[in-house]
Amino acid sequence: MSIDFFKYSGTGNDFIIIDDRLNTFDLSDEILIKSLCERKHGIGADGLILLRNHKKYDFEMKYFNSDGKLGSMCGNGARCIVDFAYELGLINSKCSFLAYDGLHYAIYNQKSIALKMNDVKKVNIINNFTFLDTGSPHCVKFVTELDSYNVIQEGKKIRYNSQFKEIGVNVNFVEIIDDNISLRTYERGVENETLSCGTGAVAVAIALHANNKSDSKKIILNSRGGVLEVNFNFNNGIYQDIWLIGNVSNIYKGKIKC
Repeated sequence: MSIDFFKYSGTGNDFIIIDDRLNTFDLSDEILIKSLCERKHGIGADGLILLRNHKKYDFEMKYFNSDGKLGSMCGNGARCIVDFAYELGLINSKCSFLAYDGLHYAIYNQKSIALKMNDVKKVNIINNFTFLDTGSPHCVKFVTELDSYNVIQEGKKIRYNSQFKEIGVNVNFVEIIDDNISLRTYERGVENETLSCGTGAVAVAIALHANNKSDSKKIILNSRGGVLEVNFNFNNGIYQDIWLIGNVSNIYKGKIKC
């Protein structure tokens, strides 16, 4: 049996996307998912995404980390699947879909995908660390000399400490130089640095505001894979109307032999 797949990139965060509206893909096959995402012997990706039908919304998104396990919300992956849904003719310029953390809305255009994220009601600041959940759990740390910073080593220390060892946490390292904000992210499930992280970008934007490092509600962020924009409002201690905006690219398509 063979399955058609599409390889997508959202600012360097890369994914295998499959049209699974017939529900033929085995969600429990962690070995297959892991092998497909493996970069030396498989297709190679930070994660695998299935597009499935939904009775109420335009579609449902099922996201798996490259370790083969079901993942939480993936912002860049969600932006990629919106483009995929548009190419399939399932949506027009606007859509609604179900993901791990609930309902999301998105706006498609040829230059970028704007994804509405869920509200963030709780931000914890402990010393130089900011903890929050933007659909996936994140830790944000402000650093200097980000280009030479050992993201993998330092990210593992936080991700695998006693507090987060069981469920894990994504770790974002941020540097501010003048008006330029740069970030690098260590992602759980991938267990490595990724070139970009959508939910991480949202976490960083909110952390900047919560730590009084920016009073802007429109944040431009430079990741190693490209530029992301995050817009939000802040009312009564709650971050609302959060939008993650950036480009995506359909790199190639192929067939998987199972």
